[in-house]
Amino acid sequence: MTHIIYSHQQLQLKSIARLKQIYSEIACTVEVSDKSCKDAWISAIVNYQASKIQKVTLAAPDEQALAQAELDSYIADQAQVVAPEPLRIVEISFDHHEYYADDKLVASISYDDDHLTQRWVVMVNGKEVFRANTLMRCDRFICTHYKDGSLPVQEKEPTPPTTENQIMAHIFNECQNYGFEILDDGIYNNNGVKLGQVGCTEGNWWVKRGYSGQ
Repeated sequence: MTHIIYSHQQLQLKSIARLKQIYSEIACTVEVSDKSCKDAWISAIVNYQASKIQKVTLAAPDEQALAQAELDSYIADQAQVVAPEPLRIVEISFDHHEYYADDKLVASISYDDDHLTQRWVVMVNGKEVFRANTLMRCDRFICTHYKDGSLPVQEKEPTPPTTENQIMAHIFNECQNYGFEILDDGIYNNNGVKLGQVGCTEGNWWVKRGYSGQ
């Protein structure tokens, strides 16, 4: 129970009868040396109040230590939270990229010829979730929202990139290294000459030279 803290000056204005009442109200335990003396009652009340304030003051560091311990525990728990692993990007072709966390498909980026300005599209679960005018903006969208956990969850059972897709991606990268261009109907050099075609039919890979037809 909380009681009023009386100053020495306030107590001086009280009568002995009122001082006795205050002594009782605050449950004072300090012995009054002379019960007929006003100053004795005041001294007992003041000393008792001082002892209570000292106990509260001594208890404060314990409460502060408890709060600090709780804070330290919270920080330690947060340190145990593992940050998401960097996403692995599989370049299937120039206009198709897939993003994986371990072997789980997170999202993909595709190219939309039908849109005038924002042709790069982020897809999750076969649905468009973001669109931009550059591939890098789509990449930034996926990485940022994956890191903070706001990217839609891939609901479909993910499948790792197929061997065929990996081979096609490798061919695409090698053609870029040599300055070749892959179009729908074949591979061309920088002079616009068709060098040939490469593809896969029912699991069988084939290469056709542009001038031989074989």
